[in-house]
Amino acid sequence: MTKKNSSIFHFAFIFILILEIRTQLSDESEFLIDRSKTGLTYVPRDLSLETTILDISHNYISELQMSDTLSLSKLKILIISHNRIQYLDLSVFQFNHKLEYLDLSHNNLETISCHPTLNLKHLDLSFNAFGALPICQEFGNMSQLEFLGLSATQLQKSSVQLIAHLHISKVLLVLGDTYGEREDAESLQDLNTQSLHIVFPTGKEFHFILDVSVSTTVSLELSNVKCVLDDNGCSYFENVLSKLQKNSRLSNLTLNNIEITWNSFLTILQLVWHTNIEYFSISNVKLQGYFGFTDFDYSYTSLKALSIHKVVHDVFSLPQGSIYQILSNMNIQHLTVSAAHMVHMVCPSQVSPFLYLNFSSNLLTDTVFKNCTNLANLKTLILQKNQLKELANVVHMTQEMKSLQQLDVSQNSLIYDESEGNCPWARSLLSLNMSSNILTDSVFRCLPPRIKVLDLHNNRIRNIPKDVTGLGTLQELNLASNSLAHLPGCGIFSSLSILIIDYNSISNPSADFFQSCQKIRSLKAGNNPFQCSCELREFIQSVGQVSSEVAEDWPDSYKCDYPESYKGALLKDFHVSELSCNTALLIVTIVVPGLVLAITVTVLCIYLDLPWYLRMVCLWTQTRNRARNVPLEELQRTLQFHAFISYSGHDSAWVKNELIPNLEKEDIRICLHERNFVAGKSIVENIINCIEKSYKSIFILSPNFVQSEWCHYELYFAHHNLFHEGSNNLILILLDPIPQYSIPNSYHRLRALMAQRTYLEWPKEKSKRGLFWANLRASINIKLMGKAAEISYTEI
Repeated sequence: MTKKNSSIFHFAFIFILILEIRTQLSDESEFLIDRSKTGLTYVPRDLSLETTILDISHNYISELQMSDTLSLSKLKILIISHNRIQYLDLSVFQFNHKLEYLDLSHNNLETISCHPTLNLKHLDLSFNAFGALPICQEFGNMSQLEFLGLSATQLQKSSVQLIAHLHISKVLLVLGDTYGEREDAESLQDLNTQSLHIVFPTGKEFHFILDVSVSTTVSLELSNVKCVLDDNGCSYFENVLSKLQKNSRLSNLTLNNIEITWNSFLTILQLVWHTNIEYFSISNVKLQGYFGFTDFDYSYTSLKALSIHKVVHDVFSLPQGSIYQILSNMNIQHLTVSAAHMVHMVCPSQVSPFLYLNFSSNLLTDTVFKNCTNLANLKTLILQKNQLKELANVVHMTQEMKSLQQLDVSQNSLIYDESEGNCPWARSLLSLNMSSNILTDSVFRCLPPRIKVLDLHNNRIRNIPKDVTGLGTLQELNLASNSLAHLPGCGIFSSLSILIIDYNSISNPSADFFQSCQKIRSLKAGNNPFQCSCELREFIQSVGQVSSEVAEDWPDSYKCDYPESYKGALLKDFHVSELSCNTALLIVTIVVPGLVLAITVTVLCIYLDLPWYLRMVCLWTQTRNRARNVPLEELQRTLQFHAFISYSGHDSAWVKNELIPNLEKEDIRICLHERNFVAGKSIVENIINCIEKSYKSIFILSPNFVQSEWCHYELYFAHHNLFHEGSNNLILILLDPIPQYSIPNSYHRLRALMAQRTYLEWPKEKSKRGLFWANLRASINIKLMGKAAEISYTEI
């Protein structure tokens, strides 16, 4: 037996069966180790003791020993297919009591030794080099056996009888290249199985007489049937099929990898037509010769479904009309002809019982079933992957199909032109698949009126028109892989429950989606270029609040695409503060504290008389800048007065009647604002000028003084005399007592001076005034260096 005998069907079947077994055995304790395709020459020694599934297929292992699996007491599934094992003693598994699945297919096994303790559910010995059937007497003890794969070049009825009492669900029998030399036609009659798959030798002309009508079989598959050289057609194979009449239970027949002539093909089809078979499938068919079949007998048949898949032929000039006529007039319910290079299909000559037609992967054009009125019973039509161009033609094709519910025209080249007018779809149409075409937004104006399921994925749709009507019955919509920029609402889809819209151009989906789509129970919107910004925050919250059953691919398929700093991050991990997203809140947060601060500062400024200080500093700075242009020595040499007198106008009588006469009679020069201020200069300049030209500054303190703003200026500038810093140049005379509460807040310097300095108090008794004047004259008496200048007099 060589590995050339393998078939695509066998691989698919084994793969599916493995998945089923794994599903049955799956639980929390399952432990899978996959060492397939790793170049192993022996079973690994480092396997975990917890191993339940071990796959070491597609390697170079040539033998199995007990030590290889002795420690694997929990092993349930062992796959050793596609290796180089030539001999196997099944006793190596005697300590693997939980072993249920053993796949030894596609090795070089010629002999096996059995062991009575095994009780497998799945045993595959197919595609090996056995001569006789590898059935041991011990196989009869496998009461749980569900699948048995065998291979042999000779079949013996006695071997089959060893397992005749077992009810095996599926038997796979692979016949070797030399099968047929000594053939026992009845060798399989005692087999007890519901499903039988026989793989005949590859590339060998079918001259076999094996009776495959096993009485218990419900499903039969025959692979590798070739009969192109026989002058009598496929007489041997036809004889095998004719015996199927003996098995009244057989309802499913599959022929795979068939190479025959056109006439033999139709003869076989006619032969099966009159059996009890209900489901007939033919796949991977290669047809040769010319078509000479004329009449087909459609009389009594049990056939319900015929499937013909993947047909090639080497004749290019065929009476295709006759072939199409035979197929279209079949009085069965289900017909599939796919991947058969079929360019046309004619309308049945009378009202057809067809309920299901599948003509996918052919070359059909817009003319198919044009003006066909005899498909009134048809419910499902599949025209996937053909040469359809105009959607309008497809619409008119369905107009006469009064019962049509499902239509699949995906993977064509359909376009729709709105100028072609209305779209008179069959009113019965409920499910429509138009995916993988070149349809645009306009397709929404050409949809069946009662459509429930609509598939438009992989088209060129950019937007859903807002003025579309008549889609209130739509329940499922697939718009994946288009160019939509927005997540559609359910305003026009009032019944929508399933929406698939992944792989589009949606960057900022609306958070109102779940409010407008109250009936939605499944949303798939991942794999879009989401822009992670404030606008997306509410949508993320909405998706996070719905159950995982609604947002099927959340959160793994929802990732940020922009900005770069978040690219690739899951939307559920994207967080942004409420403050940065809410403009009104941000304004309130900034403006309110700013307003409060401004009000606070204003109140404090008013309370502390800050404006007054600002004006004073401004004037002081201006005067100081001017003073910088005069040399310091010159200013110090120009003292012209012994004292500058600062007083309130309300106290001028005391100053003129008492202070001035008592000081000037001793030749003391006094500077008064009303006689010594220079006309044309600012008052501040005159104040500073007089203070700087006076040896001392005398301040007449009284309640009137503290109420005068100009007195405050004079006190401030005298205290900060530019050229007498650090000297004792201030003399305070308290004319009248000043209550502390009457001193304004802006006179905090006066408060400090009165607290820190000794001041002269004007005595009310005349007897004490002599001493007062003596002390005052002594404090200001100094010899002046310069001559008093002539000063113009001005009044405040």
